[in-house]
Amino acid sequence: MDWQGQKLSEMLMQVMLVAFAVGAFGTGYALGSFQTMLLVYAGGVVLTTLVTVPNWPFYNRHPLKWLDPAEAERHPRPKPQPAAPSKKKPVKSHQK
Repeated sequence: MDWQGQKLSEMLMQVMLVAFAVGAFGTGYALGSFQTMLLVYAGGVVLTTLVTVPNWPFYNRHPLKWLDPAEAERHPRPKPQPAAPSKKKPVKSHQK
């Protein structure tokens, strides 16, 4: 799954869970059944899981282009520089 696919998957998950929660609440309220509300929401969670968790092809529309090994060897990663010591002046207190 590419970066755009991860973003799409998370957005779909959030929208679907909220939609199923609202729908389940409305159904449960209309029928006066807490059990029906929970069953509708549980079905929504299962459907949301089936849509967002597997690596479906529509989540891979923007694949990353990796450097080939020969090109990567010509441009090595920069090494991190150690942090320079801080040169702060001591704070003078003006207490009497």
